[in-house]
Amino acid sequence: MASQPLYLSPSVAIEPLVDHWYAWWYLLAPATAAMFTAKMHIPLLQSFVTSPAAHVAALANPALRGGPFLDCAADQVPAVQRLLDRTLAGAALPIAFARAIEQLYVLLAGVPPGSSLEPLYPRVPAPLRGYVELTYDLQHRPGFRWIEPLLYTSALYRTSAQSVLLRPLTGDARPHVFSTPRLDDGRLAQLPLAFRDPRVDALVRLRDVPLSVEQAEDQLGITPEQRTLFRACLTPEPPRPPAPRYDGPGVRVRYFGHACVLLESREVSVLTDPMISYRIPDGPARFSLEDLPARIDYVLITHGHADHLVLETLLHLRARIGTIVVPRNGGGALADPSLKLLLQAAGFSRVVELAELETLELDGGSVTGLPFLGEHCDLAIHSKLAHLVRLGGASLVMAADSNAIEPMLYERVREAVGPIDALFLGMESEGAPMSWTYGPLLAAPLSRKFDHARRSNGSNFERAREIVDRLAPGRVCVYAMGMEPWMGQIMVMGYTATSPQIVESDRLLAACAARGIVASRPYCQDEFRIG
Repeated sequence: MASQPLYLSPSVAIEPLVDHWYAWWYLLAPATAAMFTAKMHIPLLQSFVTSPAAHVAALANPALRGGPFLDCAADQVPAVQRLLDRTLAGAALPIAFARAIEQLYVLLAGVPPGSSLEPLYPRVPAPLRGYVELTYDLQHRPGFRWIEPLLYTSALYRTSAQSVLLRPLTGDARPHVFSTPRLDDGRLAQLPLAFRDPRVDALVRLRDVPLSVEQAEDQLGITPEQRTLFRACLTPEPPRPPAPRYDGPGVRVRYFGHACVLLESREVSVLTDPMISYRIPDGPARFSLEDLPARIDYVLITHGHADHLVLETLLHLRARIGTIVVPRNGGGALADPSLKLLLQAAGFSRVVELAELETLELDGGSVTGLPFLGEHCDLAIHSKLAHLVRLGGASLVMAADSNAIEPMLYERVREAVGPIDALFLGMESEGAPMSWTYGPLLAAPLSRKFDHARRSNGSNFERAREIVDRLAPGRVCVYAMGMEPWMGQIMVMGYTATSPQIVESDRLLAACAARGIVASRPYCQDEFRIG
Protein backbone atom coordinates (compact mmCIF):
# COMPACT_ATOMS: atom_id res chain seq x y z
CA MET A 1 0.00 0.00 0.00
CA ALA A 2 1.30 3.43 -0.93
CA SER A 3 2.08 5.87 1.87
CA GLN A 4 0.24 9.17 2.35
CA PRO A 5 0.79 11.87 -0.29
CA LEU A 6 3.60 14.27 0.57
CA TYR A 7 4.87 17.57 -0.84
CA LEU A 8 8.36 18.90 -1.33
CA SER A 9 8.77 21.33 1.56
CA PRO A 10 8.58 25.04 0.64
CA SER A 11 11.73 25.60 2.70
CA VAL A 12 13.86 23.16 0.66
CA ALA A 13 16.22 24.86 -1.80
CA ILE A 14 16.91 23.20 -5.14
CA GLU A 15 20.45 24.23 -6.08
CA PRO A 16 21.63 23.63 -9.67
CA LEU A 17 25.25 22.45 -9.87
CA VAL A 18 27.94 21.99 -12.53
CA ASP A 19 30.74 19.67 -11.43
CA HIS A 20 29.52 20.21 -7.85
CA TRP A 21 29.79 24.03 -8.08
CA TYR A 22 26.76 26.32 -8.01
CA ALA A 23 25.62 26.97 -11.59
CA TRP A 24 25.88 30.55 -12.84
CA TRP A 25 26.46 32.34 -16.17
CA TYR A 26 30.08 31.29 -16.71
CA LEU A 27 29.50 27.67 -15.66
CA LEU A 28 26.50 27.32 -17.97
CA ALA A 29 28.33 28.40 -21.15
CA PRO A 30 30.75 25.69 -22.40
CA ALA A 31 33.87 27.75 -23.16
CA THR A 32 33.82 29.82 -19.97
CA ALA A 33 32.98 26.72 -17.91
CA ALA A 34 36.14 25.09 -19.25
CA MET A 35 38.22 28.10 -18.24
CA PHE A 36 36.76 28.22 -14.72
CA THR A 37 37.28 24.49 -14.25
CA ALA A 38 40.91 24.60 -15.35
CA LYS A 39 41.99 27.98 -14.00
CA MET A 40 39.89 28.43 -10.88
CA HIS A 41 38.25 25.29 -9.50
CA ILE A 42 41.11 22.83 -9.92
CA PRO A 43 43.77 25.24 -8.55
CA LEU A 44 41.51 26.10 -5.60
CA LEU A 45 40.92 22.45 -4.78
CA GLN A 46 44.63 21.65 -5.11
CA SER A 47 45.60 24.60 -2.94
CA PHE A 48 43.13 23.63 -0.22
CA VAL A 49 44.31 20.02 -0.13
CA THR A 50 47.91 21.22 0.16
CA SER A 51 47.29 23.92 2.77
CA PRO A 52 43.78 23.91 4.26
CA ALA A 53 44.85 26.08 7.20
CA ALA A 54 45.75 28.96 4.87
CA HIS A 55 42.24 28.98 3.39
CA VAL A 56 40.55 28.70 6.79
CA ALA A 57 42.67 31.59 8.11
CA ALA A 58 42.00 33.80 5.08
CA LEU A 59 38.24 33.35 5.31
CA ALA A 60 38.26 34.34 8.95
CA ASN A 61 38.33 37.82 7.37
CA PRO A 62 34.76 38.44 6.11
CA ALA A 63 36.08 40.79 3.42
CA LEU A 64 37.77 37.85 1.68
CA ARG A 65 34.66 35.70 1.54
CA GLY A 66 33.89 35.22 -2.12
CA GLY A 67 37.54 35.72 -3.09
CA PRO A 68 40.08 33.12 -4.29
CA PHE A 69 39.81 30.84 -1.26
CA LEU A 70 37.95 27.59 -0.62
CA ASP A 71 35.38 27.91 2.17
CA CYS A 72 35.62 24.43 3.64
CA ALA A 73 36.59 23.14 7.08
CA ALA A 74 40.00 21.60 7.63
CA ASP A 75 38.44 18.20 8.35
CA GLN A 76 36.88 18.19 4.87
CA VAL A 77 40.21 17.62 3.12
CA PRO A 78 39.31 13.99 2.20
CA ALA A 79 36.02 15.08 0.59
CA VAL A 80 37.80 17.90 -1.26
CA GLN A 81 40.44 15.44 -2.47
CA ARG A 82 37.70 13.14 -3.79
CA LEU A 83 36.13 16.06 -5.68
CA LEU A 84 39.54 17.02 -7.08
CA ASP A 85 40.18 13.45 -8.27
CA ARG A 86 36.69 13.24 -9.79
CA THR A 87 37.14 16.59 -11.54
CA LEU A 88 40.53 15.69 -12.98
CA ALA A 89 39.15 12.36 -14.24
CA GLY A 90 35.86 13.63 -15.64
CA ALA A 91 36.84 17.03 -17.04
CA ALA A 92 39.72 16.04 -19.31
CA LEU A 93 38.05 17.63 -22.35
CA PRO A 94 37.29 21.00 -20.69
CA ILE A 95 40.80 21.12 -19.26
CA ALA A 96 42.31 20.48 -22.70
CA PHE A 97 39.96 23.08 -24.19
CA ALA A 98 41.04 25.70 -21.65
CA ARG A 99 44.71 25.00 -22.32
CA ALA A 100 44.02 25.36 -26.04
CA ILE A 101 42.47 28.80 -25.44
CA GLU A 102 45.63 29.86 -23.61
CA GLN A 103 47.71 28.57 -26.54
CA LEU A 104 45.54 30.55 -28.95
CA TYR A 105 46.17 33.71 -26.91
CA VAL A 106 49.92 33.12 -27.34
CA LEU A 107 49.55 32.40 -31.05
CA LEU A 108 47.63 35.63 -31.68
CA ALA A 109 50.06 37.67 -29.58
CA GLY A 110 52.82 36.76 -32.04
CA VAL A 111 51.00 37.89 -35.18
CA PRO A 112 52.82 40.67 -37.10
CA PRO A 113 50.51 43.71 -36.98
CA GLY A 114 48.16 43.83 -39.96
CA SER A 115 49.27 40.55 -41.58
CA SER A 116 46.65 38.11 -42.87
CA LEU A 117 45.23 35.72 -40.30
CA GLU A 118 44.38 33.02 -42.85
CA PRO A 119 47.72 31.16 -42.54
CA LEU A 120 47.09 30.75 -38.80
CA TYR A 121 44.05 28.47 -39.10
CA PRO A 122 46.11 25.24 -39.40
CA ARG A 123 47.99 26.33 -36.26
CA VAL A 124 44.86 26.82 -34.14
CA PRO A 125 45.02 24.22 -31.33
CA ALA A 126 43.09 21.11 -32.30
CA PRO A 127 40.35 21.31 -29.62
CA LEU A 128 39.32 24.74 -30.95
CA ARG A 129 39.41 24.11 -34.68
CA GLY A 130 36.03 24.53 -36.33
CA TYR A 131 34.72 26.47 -33.34
CA VAL A 132 36.55 29.79 -33.79
CA GLU A 133 36.94 32.51 -36.37
CA LEU A 134 40.11 34.59 -36.23
CA THR A 135 39.44 38.31 -36.55
CA TYR A 136 40.94 41.78 -36.41
CA ASP A 137 39.33 44.86 -34.96
CA LEU A 138 39.70 48.17 -36.81
CA GLN A 139 42.83 48.97 -34.84
CA HIS A 140 44.50 45.87 -36.30
CA ARG A 141 44.44 43.94 -33.02
CA PRO A 142 43.96 40.18 -33.57
CA GLY A 143 41.35 38.20 -31.69
CA PHE A 144 38.81 35.44 -32.15
CA ARG A 145 35.12 34.74 -31.80
CA TRP A 146 33.25 31.54 -31.11
CA ILE A 147 30.80 29.92 -33.48
CA GLU A 148 28.94 29.58 -30.23
CA PRO A 149 25.92 27.40 -31.12
CA LEU A 150 28.30 24.61 -32.17
CA LEU A 151 29.76 24.47 -28.66
CA TYR A 152 26.37 23.37 -27.32
CA THR A 153 26.21 20.49 -29.82
CA SER A 154 29.73 19.36 -28.93
CA ALA A 155 31.05 17.06 -26.20
CA LEU A 156 32.25 20.19 -24.40
CA TYR A 157 28.68 20.83 -23.24
CA ARG A 158 28.47 18.13 -20.60
CA THR A 159 24.97 17.58 -19.25
CA SER A 160 26.52 14.69 -17.30
CA ALA A 161 28.26 17.32 -15.12
CA GLN A 162 24.90 18.88 -14.15
CA SER A 163 22.95 17.96 -11.02
CA VAL A 164 20.57 19.44 -8.46
CA LEU A 165 21.09 19.51 -4.71
CA LEU A 166 18.24 19.47 -2.19
CA ARG A 167 19.03 21.67 0.81
CA PRO A 168 16.53 21.96 3.70
CA LEU A 169 16.71 25.52 5.06
CA THR A 170 16.13 26.63 8.63
CA GLY A 171 17.32 30.18 7.89
CA ASP A 172 18.72 32.28 5.08
CA ALA A 173 22.40 31.36 5.51
CA ARG A 174 23.92 29.15 2.80
CA PRO A 175 27.55 28.52 1.77
CA HIS A 176 28.93 31.14 -0.59
CA VAL A 177 28.58 29.90 -4.16
CA PHE A 178 31.91 31.07 -5.60
CA SER A 179 34.12 29.71 -2.83
CA THR A 180 32.26 26.61 -1.73
CA PRO A 181 31.86 23.45 -3.81
CA ARG A 182 28.87 21.33 -2.84
CA LEU A 183 30.74 18.28 -1.58
CA ASP A 184 29.24 14.83 -1.94
CA ASP A 185 29.65 14.04 1.75
CA GLY A 186 26.38 12.23 2.44
CA ARG A 187 24.75 15.17 4.20
CA LEU A 188 22.44 16.40 1.41
CA ALA A 189 20.59 14.67 -1.41
CA GLN A 190 22.19 15.34 -4.78
CA LEU A 191 20.29 14.15 -7.86
CA PRO A 192 22.19 13.60 -11.15
CA LEU A 193 19.66 15.44 -13.31
CA ALA A 194 20.55 17.62 -16.28
CA PHE A 195 18.86 21.01 -16.09
CA ARG A 196 16.69 20.30 -19.13
CA ASP A 197 15.59 16.90 -17.74
CA PRO A 198 11.78 16.84 -17.29
CA ARG A 199 12.36 15.32 -13.85
CA VAL A 200 13.58 18.73 -12.67
CA ASP A 201 10.12 20.10 -13.47
CA ALA A 202 8.59 17.05 -11.77
CA LEU A 203 10.63 17.84 -8.65
CA VAL A 204 9.37 21.43 -8.63
CA ARG A 205 5.81 20.24 -9.29
CA LEU A 206 6.05 18.15 -6.12
CA ARG A 207 5.76 21.42 -4.18
CA ASP A 208 2.14 21.73 -5.37
CA VAL A 209 1.04 18.23 -6.40
CA PRO A 210 1.66 15.57 -3.71
CA LEU A 211 2.77 12.02 -4.34
CA SER A 212 3.37 9.05 -2.14
CA VAL A 213 6.99 8.58 -1.17
CA GLU A 214 7.18 5.54 -3.40
CA GLN A 215 5.73 7.39 -6.40
CA ALA A 216 8.03 10.38 -5.89
CA GLU A 217 11.13 8.20 -5.56
CA ASP A 218 10.24 6.20 -8.64
CA GLN A 219 9.49 9.31 -10.70
CA LEU A 220 12.71 11.06 -9.70
CA GLY A 221 15.00 8.04 -9.76
CA ILE A 222 15.90 8.24 -6.08
CA THR A 223 18.45 5.55 -5.19
CA PRO A 224 18.33 3.54 -1.96
CA GLU A 225 21.33 5.51 -0.71
CA GLN A 226 19.44 8.80 -1.20
CA ARG A 227 16.14 7.78 0.37
CA THR A 228 16.72 9.02 3.91
CA LEU A 229 18.01 12.40 2.75
CA PHE A 230 15.24 12.77 0.17
CA ARG A 231 12.47 11.89 2.61
CA ALA A 232 13.74 14.56 5.01
CA CYS A 233 12.78 17.09 2.31
CA LEU A 234 9.10 16.08 2.23
CA THR A 235 6.15 17.33 4.25
CA PRO A 236 2.43 16.53 4.54
CA GLU A 237 1.66 20.26 4.79
CA PRO A 238 -0.02 21.56 1.61
CA PRO A 239 1.31 24.77 0.06
CA ARG A 240 -0.41 28.10 0.00
CA PRO A 241 -2.31 28.67 -3.25
CA PRO A 242 -0.65 30.92 -5.84
CA ALA A 243 -1.28 34.63 -5.48
CA PRO A 244 -4.34 35.79 -7.44
CA ARG A 245 -3.68 37.68 -10.64
CA TYR A 246 -3.78 41.44 -10.20
CA ASP A 247 -7.02 42.95 -11.46
CA GLY A 248 -6.80 46.58 -10.34
CA PRO A 249 -6.06 49.88 -12.05
CA GLY A 250 -2.69 51.01 -13.33
CA VAL A 251 0.30 48.84 -12.48
CA ARG A 252 0.99 47.11 -9.17
CA VAL A 253 4.66 46.99 -8.22
CA ARG A 254 5.83 44.28 -5.83
CA TYR A 255 9.44 44.20 -4.70
CA PHE A 256 10.65 40.63 -4.00
CA GLY A 257 14.17 41.59 -2.97
CA HIS A 258 17.40 42.64 -4.67
CA ALA A 259 16.65 43.26 -8.39
CA CYS A 260 13.49 41.15 -8.48
CA VAL A 261 10.35 43.20 -9.06
CA LEU A 262 6.92 41.94 -10.15
CA LEU A 263 5.04 44.40 -12.36
CA GLU A 264 1.37 43.57 -12.95
CA SER A 265 -1.44 45.15 -14.90
CA ARG A 266 -4.84 43.64 -15.63
CA GLU A 267 -3.45 42.28 -18.89
CA VAL A 268 0.07 41.07 -18.18
CA SER A 269 2.67 40.19 -15.52
CA VAL A 270 6.38 41.00 -15.83
CA LEU A 271 9.08 39.74 -13.44
CA THR A 272 12.59 41.22 -13.46
CA ASP A 273 15.84 39.39 -12.59
CA PRO A 274 14.15 36.76 -10.43
CA MET A 275 16.01 35.67 -7.32
CA ILE A 276 13.34 34.89 -4.77
CA SER A 277 13.39 33.62 -1.21
CA TYR A 278 11.95 30.31 -0.12
CA ARG A 279 9.53 30.19 2.80
CA ILE A 280 11.80 30.66 5.82
CA PRO A 281 10.40 30.24 9.35
CA ASP A 282 12.53 33.00 10.85
CA GLY A 283 13.99 36.27 9.65
CA PRO A 284 12.47 39.44 8.23
CA ALA A 285 9.12 39.36 6.45
CA ARG A 286 9.44 38.87 2.70
CA PHE A 287 7.62 37.79 -0.40
CA SER A 288 8.55 34.20 -1.30
CA LEU A 289 8.06 31.91 -4.27
CA GLU A 290 4.57 31.22 -2.94
CA ASP A 291 3.58 34.87 -3.43
CA LEU A 292 3.90 34.72 -7.20
CA PRO A 293 0.91 34.31 -9.50
CA ALA A 294 0.37 30.98 -11.22
CA ARG A 295 1.39 32.50 -14.56
CA ILE A 296 4.28 34.89 -15.22
CA ASP A 297 3.94 36.19 -18.75
CA TYR A 298 7.42 37.70 -19.14
CA VAL A 299 10.70 37.46 -17.27
CA LEU A 300 13.26 40.20 -18.01
CA ILE A 301 16.96 39.49 -17.50
CA THR A 302 19.21 42.56 -17.39
CA HIS A 303 22.60 40.80 -17.47
CA GLY A 304 24.40 37.57 -16.70
CA HIS A 305 25.94 38.29 -13.30
CA ALA A 306 25.09 35.67 -10.69
CA ASP A 307 22.73 37.93 -8.73
CA HIS A 308 20.64 38.75 -11.82
CA LEU A 309 20.60 35.58 -13.95
CA VAL A 310 19.73 33.05 -11.23
CA LEU A 311 19.16 29.60 -12.68
CA GLU A 312 17.99 28.29 -9.30
CA THR A 313 14.93 30.53 -9.32
CA LEU A 314 14.35 30.22 -13.06
CA LEU A 315 14.18 26.42 -12.81
CA HIS A 316 11.53 26.76 -10.12
CA LEU A 317 9.48 28.98 -12.41
CA ARG A 318 10.14 27.30 -15.75
CA ALA A 319 6.66 25.75 -16.08
CA ARG A 320 5.02 29.08 -15.16
CA ILE A 321 6.98 31.44 -17.43
CA GLY A 322 5.63 32.49 -20.82
CA THR A 323 8.72 34.19 -22.30
CA ILE A 324 12.18 35.07 -21.02
CA VAL A 325 13.61 38.27 -22.51
CA VAL A 326 17.41 38.59 -22.58
CA PRO A 327 19.88 41.10 -24.06
CA ARG A 328 20.73 40.47 -27.71
CA ASN A 329 24.20 39.08 -28.23
CA GLY A 330 25.73 36.94 -30.95
CA GLY A 331 29.25 38.28 -30.94
CA GLY A 332 30.90 35.10 -29.76
CA ALA A 333 33.32 36.81 -27.34
CA LEU A 334 34.74 34.54 -24.65
CA ALA A 335 33.71 36.81 -21.76
CA ASP A 336 30.28 37.48 -23.24
CA PRO A 337 28.42 34.19 -23.87
CA SER A 338 24.90 34.31 -25.25
CA LEU A 339 22.23 34.22 -22.55
CA LYS A 340 19.71 32.93 -25.08
CA LEU A 341 21.83 29.94 -26.03
CA LEU A 342 22.65 28.91 -22.47
CA LEU A 343 19.02 29.19 -21.32
CA GLN A 344 17.75 27.22 -24.30
CA ALA A 345 20.33 24.52 -23.62
CA ALA A 346 19.12 24.42 -20.00
CA GLY A 347 15.58 23.64 -21.15
CA PHE A 348 13.85 27.03 -21.53
CA SER A 349 11.96 26.85 -24.80
CA ARG A 350 10.75 30.44 -25.18
CA VAL A 351 13.68 32.87 -24.99
CA VAL A 352 13.75 36.05 -27.06
CA GLU A 353 16.48 38.66 -27.44
CA LEU A 354 15.99 42.40 -27.24
CA ALA A 355 18.41 45.06 -28.47
CA GLU A 356 18.95 48.64 -27.35
CA LEU A 357 15.90 50.81 -28.22
CA GLU A 358 14.13 47.77 -29.65
CA THR A 359 10.56 47.33 -28.37
CA LEU A 360 8.65 44.16 -27.57
CA GLU A 361 4.90 44.71 -27.59
CA LEU A 362 2.92 43.20 -24.70
CA ASP A 363 -0.82 43.02 -24.02
CA GLY A 364 -1.61 46.57 -22.93
CA GLY A 365 2.02 47.66 -22.82
CA SER A 366 5.58 47.18 -24.04
CA VAL A 367 9.20 46.57 -23.03
CA THR A 368 11.96 48.65 -24.63
CA GLY A 369 15.64 47.84 -24.23
CA LEU A 370 17.79 50.68 -22.92
CA PRO A 371 21.60 51.02 -22.87
CA PHE A 372 23.35 49.76 -19.76
CA LEU A 373 26.77 51.29 -19.06
CA GLY A 374 29.27 50.25 -16.43
CA GLU A 375 29.50 47.45 -13.83
CA HIS A 376 31.44 45.14 -16.18
CA CYS A 377 35.03 46.28 -15.53
CA ASP A 378 35.39 48.05 -18.91
CA LEU A 379 35.00 44.77 -20.83
CA ALA A 380 33.07 44.73 -24.12
CA ILE A 381 30.05 42.92 -22.69
CA HIS A 382 26.95 43.14 -24.88
CA SER A 383 24.77 40.82 -22.77
CA LYS A 384 23.42 43.67 -20.65
CA LEU A 385 20.29 45.75 -21.00
CA ALA A 386 18.16 48.04 -18.87
CA HIS A 387 14.41 47.99 -19.55
CA LEU A 388 11.70 50.57 -19.99
CA VAL A 389 8.44 48.83 -19.08
CA ARG A 390 5.16 50.51 -20.03
CA LEU A 391 2.12 48.97 -18.32
CA GLY A 392 -1.21 50.26 -17.12
CA GLY A 393 -0.43 53.76 -18.34
CA ALA A 394 2.79 53.89 -16.29
CA SER A 395 6.42 53.91 -17.45
CA LEU A 396 9.13 52.31 -15.29
CA VAL A 397 12.86 52.02 -15.96
CA MET A 398 14.52 48.95 -14.48
CA ALA A 399 18.13 50.12 -14.73
CA ALA A 400 19.82 47.34 -12.69
CA ASP A 401 23.45 48.25 -11.93
CA SER A 402 23.74 51.03 -14.51
CA ASN A 403 26.54 53.49 -13.87
CA ALA A 404 26.46 57.02 -15.33
CA ILE A 405 30.07 56.98 -16.51
CA GLU A 406 28.74 59.01 -19.46
CA PRO A 407 25.87 61.15 -18.15
CA MET A 408 24.93 62.41 -21.61
CA LEU A 409 23.68 58.91 -22.43
CA TYR A 410 20.69 59.45 -20.17
CA GLU A 411 19.88 62.76 -21.78
CA ARG A 412 19.81 60.96 -25.14
CA VAL A 413 17.63 58.23 -23.63
CA ARG A 414 15.15 60.77 -22.26
CA GLU A 415 14.95 62.40 -25.70
CA ALA A 416 14.26 59.01 -27.25
CA VAL A 417 11.71 57.54 -24.82
CA GLY A 418 10.05 60.49 -23.09
CA PRO A 419 8.88 60.91 -19.47
CA ILE A 420 9.50 58.29 -16.77
CA ASP A 421 7.23 57.61 -13.81
CA ALA A 422 9.61 55.43 -11.79
CA LEU A 423 13.31 54.61 -11.85
CA PHE A 424 14.75 51.48 -10.24
CA LEU A 425 18.53 51.86 -9.89
CA GLY A 426 21.23 49.80 -8.20
CA MET A 427 23.87 51.66 -6.19
CA GLU A 428 26.46 49.03 -5.35
CA SER A 429 29.01 51.81 -5.64
CA GLU A 430 31.98 49.65 -4.67
CA GLY A 431 31.93 46.30 -6.43
CA ALA A 432 34.36 43.39 -6.52
CA PRO A 433 37.79 43.59 -8.19
CA MET A 434 37.82 42.49 -11.81
CA SER A 435 39.68 39.23 -11.15
CA TRP A 436 36.97 37.92 -8.84
CA THR A 437 34.54 37.55 -11.75
CA TYR A 438 36.69 37.54 -14.88
CA GLY A 439 40.14 36.38 -13.73
CA PRO A 440 40.05 32.85 -15.22
CA LEU A 441 39.22 34.27 -18.66
CA LEU A 442 42.11 36.72 -18.94
CA ALA A 443 45.07 36.06 -21.22
CA ALA A 444 47.34 37.41 -18.47
CA PRO A 445 46.59 38.52 -14.90
CA LEU A 446 46.16 42.21 -14.16
CA SER A 447 48.39 44.00 -11.70
CA ARG A 448 46.78 44.54 -8.31
CA LYS A 449 46.56 48.27 -9.06
CA PHE A 450 44.49 47.80 -12.23
CA ASP A 451 42.51 44.88 -10.80
CA HIS A 452 41.21 47.11 -8.01
CA ALA A 453 40.74 50.11 -10.33
CA ARG A 454 38.53 48.10 -12.71
CA ARG A 455 35.88 47.06 -10.21
CA SER A 456 32.32 46.02 -11.07
CA ASN A 457 30.92 49.25 -9.66
CA GLY A 458 27.40 50.56 -9.94
CA SER A 459 26.50 54.21 -9.43
CA ASN A 460 27.64 56.28 -6.49
CA PHE A 461 25.63 59.34 -5.39
CA GLU A 462 27.01 61.73 -8.00
CA ARG A 463 26.43 59.31 -10.88
CA ALA A 464 23.01 58.23 -9.64
CA ARG A 465 22.03 61.90 -9.40
CA GLU A 466 23.14 62.39 -13.01
CA ILE A 467 20.71 59.64 -14.08
CA VAL A 468 17.88 61.10 -11.98
CA ASP A 469 18.53 64.61 -13.28
CA ARG A 470 18.34 63.51 -16.89
CA LEU A 471 15.50 60.97 -16.74
CA ALA A 472 13.50 63.12 -14.28
CA PRO A 473 11.42 60.29 -12.81
CA GLY A 474 8.54 60.93 -10.44
CA ARG A 475 9.69 58.12 -8.16
CA VAL A 476 13.09 56.53 -7.39
CA CYS A 477 13.73 53.11 -5.86
CA VAL A 478 17.28 52.11 -4.96
CA TYR A 479 17.40 48.33 -5.38
CA ALA A 480 19.83 45.52 -6.32
CA MET A 481 21.98 46.26 -3.27
CA GLY A 482 22.43 42.70 -1.99
CA MET A 483 20.95 43.71 1.35
CA GLU A 484 18.49 40.85 1.79
CA PRO A 485 19.71 37.99 3.99
CA TRP A 486 19.12 35.36 1.30
CA MET A 487 21.57 37.18 -0.98
CA GLY A 488 24.50 36.20 1.23
CA GLN A 489 25.26 33.07 -0.76
CA ILE A 490 26.07 35.24 -3.81
CA MET A 491 26.92 38.70 -2.50
CA VAL A 492 29.09 39.31 0.55
CA MET A 493 28.04 42.78 1.58
CA GLY A 494 27.79 42.97 5.39
CA TYR A 495 26.51 46.54 5.27
CA THR A 496 26.75 48.93 8.19
CA ALA A 497 25.58 52.54 8.43
CA THR A 498 29.04 53.65 7.26
CA SER A 499 29.33 51.30 4.26
CA PRO A 500 29.95 53.35 1.08
CA GLN A 501 26.91 51.83 -0.63
CA ILE A 502 24.61 52.87 2.24
CA VAL A 503 26.16 56.32 2.61
CA GLU A 504 25.91 57.02 -1.13
CA SER A 505 22.34 55.76 -1.48
CA ASP A 506 21.27 57.69 1.64
CA ARG A 507 22.58 60.84 -0.03
CA LEU A 508 20.50 60.11 -3.13
CA LEU A 509 17.35 59.47 -1.09
CA ALA A 510 17.86 62.78 0.74
CA ALA A 511 18.50 64.66 -2.51
CA CYS A 512 15.34 63.21 -4.06
CA ALA A 513 13.26 64.09 -1.02
CA ALA A 514 14.55 67.66 -1.14
CA ARG A 515 13.30 67.90 -4.72
CA GLY A 516 9.88 66.40 -3.98
CA ILE A 517 10.68 63.04 -5.59
CA VAL A 518 9.30 60.00 -3.76
CA ALA A 519 12.35 57.86 -3.02
CA SER A 520 12.98 54.63 -1.13
CA ARG A 521 15.43 51.80 -0.65
CA PRO A 522 13.12 48.80 -0.17
CA TYR A 523 14.21 45.85 1.92
CA CYS A 524 12.87 42.29 1.56
CA GLN A 525 9.42 43.36 0.37
CA ASP A 526 7.50 46.41 -0.74
CA GLU A 527 4.37 47.18 -2.72
CA PHE A 528 2.88 50.26 -4.37
CA ARG A 529 0.76 51.21 -7.35
CA ILE A 530 1.32 53.67 -10.18
CA GLY A 531 -1.41 54.97 -12.44
